[in-house]
Amino acid sequence: MLLSKSCEYAIRAAVYVGYKTLNKEKTGISEVAEAIGAPVHFTARILQGLSRKRVISSSKGPHGGFYIENSAKVYLIDIIRAIEGDGLFNACILGLKNCSDTKPCSVHDEIKTVRTQLLLEFNKKSLRDLVSDYQQNKYVLK
Repeated sequence: MLLSKSCEYAIRAAVYVGYKTLNKEKTGISEVAEAIGAPVHFTARILQGLSRKRVISSSKGPHGGFYIENSAKVYLIDIIRAIEGDGLFNACILGLKNCSDTKPCSVHDEIKTVRTQLLLEFNKKSLRDLVSDYQQNKYVLK
């Protein structure tokens, strides 16, 4: 498992919110939780985190809910960073504090290559791409 469960749910939640936004709708926490098969409390925390990091937007009131300003400008990397931070791309895989390019651990160079490729791929895939795949029934969110 490359990404945490929180990050996996965040990606799925963002796809669902993006899908609803394309249909000119806002969505609530309970609906998102149901759509992605996650507990409501957990989903609320994820959506609040994504909103705080400005990956998704929210509005209050009777016509409020979660939505996405522009899914073409949100990339997979934005969602991952909002939940995971940059540790996936920076921290030593062995947990060593002094591991660096100048003082690498025994797997540093091999992992750096993989991380670079992941970073490139995560930067290429927009939320709009993911929503489009979802709309075409290429996958299910639960």
